[in-house]
Amino acid sequence: MVEMNIVQAVNSALDNMLERDENVLFFGEDAGYFGGVFRTSDGLQEKHGSHRVFDTPLSEGGIAAIAFGMGINGLRPVAEIQFADYIFPAYDQIVNEIAKVRHRSGGEFWCPITIRTPAGGGIRGGHHHSQSPESQFTHTSGLKVVYSSTPYNSKGLLIAAIESNDPVVVFEPKRCYRGPFYGDPHNVPTWKDHPEAEVPEAHYTVPLGEARLAMEGSDCTVISWGAMVHVAEQAINNCGVSCDLIDLQTLIPWDRDTIVNSIEKTGRCVIVHEAPKTSGFGAEMAASVQERCFYHLEAPIKRVTGWDTPFPHTTEWDYMPSPARIADAIKEVMEE
Repeated sequence: MVEMNIVQAVNSALDNMLERDENVLFFGEDAGYFGGVFRTSDGLQEKHGSHRVFDTPLSEGGIAAIAFGMGINGLRPVAEIQFADYIFPAYDQIVNEIAKVRHRSGGEFWCPITIRTPAGGGIRGGHHHSQSPESQFTHTSGLKVVYSSTPYNSKGLLIAAIESNDPVVVFEPKRCYRGPFYGDPHNVPTWKDHPEAEVPEAHYTVPLGEARLAMEGSDCTVISWGAMVHVAEQAINNCGVSCDLIDLQTLIPWDRDTIVNSIEKTGRCVIVHEAPKTSGFGAEMAASVQERCFYHLEAPIKRVTGWDTPFPHTTEWDYMPSPARIADAIKEVMEE
């Protein structure tokens, strides 16, 4: 085991898979020679060669199309979209081609493609470097969707995604690349001495479709993913309520058994995500929980989310869910 941050964990996952499978390739804007804007692919081109780790033009649609062609011809490409905000020029390729080829071909073709991209706010990136567009892809049948939160699950989930024979979109919380974010922009810890920073150097997977119980309690179930897992942890510690904190890890397919079992125990549910509230993935989860756990719920389900506005630059910390907003929601469901 080696202590890693998320940048190092992603790099280790890519290195493992490039070494393990000659059909794996990695490419994206500045992803080759430069090693990525966040340094997640640093040193990989030098080690594995420019024929397997390479730069692309500034064309997200082209990146996805290249990956699609490689995937249906037996390769296992990993494509980087430099920021999740810029994934939309590739949306048609991902949603109408990559996600549907297995079904359109009656199983004759499939597409083992991984598209990984940094997402979320907290880096003063403004409108176009801060969004969390996961629900745009959870609505697309044929895709798996992952959102990591720690060094350990970032590596394990990415390897599982690369080994999947279905296309997977992997979101990474860039605010947590070098340390967990607990909701205080003036307190910026690193991953040093964090238990989830202990990462095997060798190959391992975190199975797609399994959630992680980040904290265990008895009175309320808090569900989150990405950077908000750590903010929710801080909120739980601040409010003093005994909570299960569930890190969803995989959004599609999501771990219904873990969620249902927790809510049957606690009777209360708070869902936290960074994306806007309307049509966010939390709405789908709330509906599913209501269908499965209606007779166990002691209070209405609460959602704590980003606001239904474009992501702001100057008021970033008012937009993102804070420990105080999450703690208030937990207290409200406890008072019902």
